[in-house]
Amino acid sequence: MIHGIDTSFFVAVELASHPRHQASRALLERITKSGDKVALAPQVLAEFAHVITDPRRCVDPLSVPAAMDRAERIWNAKQVIQVFPDASTVSEFFVWMRQYGLGRKRILDTLLGATYRSVGIPSIITLNRADFALFGCFAIVEP
Repeated sequence: MIHGIDTSFFVAVELASHPRHQASRALLERITKSGDKVALAPQVLAEFAHVITDPRRCVDPLSVPAAMDRAERIWNAKQVIQVFPDASTVSEFFVWMRQYGLGRKRILDTLLGATYRSVGIPSIITLNRADFALFGCFAIVEP
């Protein structure tokens, strides 16, 4: 199976100071050992770098170059499938935003969900179940 990675999970895996770091690392290890793959969209990389360089969100924020190095290492990992939004992704994004009456705080996750759906990914790993459960088309995996 292929699991899409949400930024919340990516941050928890990568930051030792995150309260769910150990559980997230253990889940990632179980998934990769089982032969499953993980998918990553470029917008997750941007949001990841934004979060882990923010001193208001992280105890020990990374510098932008360090965040880019870490994001690039994961992006190029052999167990990561790189996926991209396309025109159908954007169409679904607009439909979901209107259909569910979503506001500005749901824009990034809705575009991410639409990206994973448009490439046929059935599962999302996240720390925020509610961000994706609403769409009714994903198995949600949480650490």
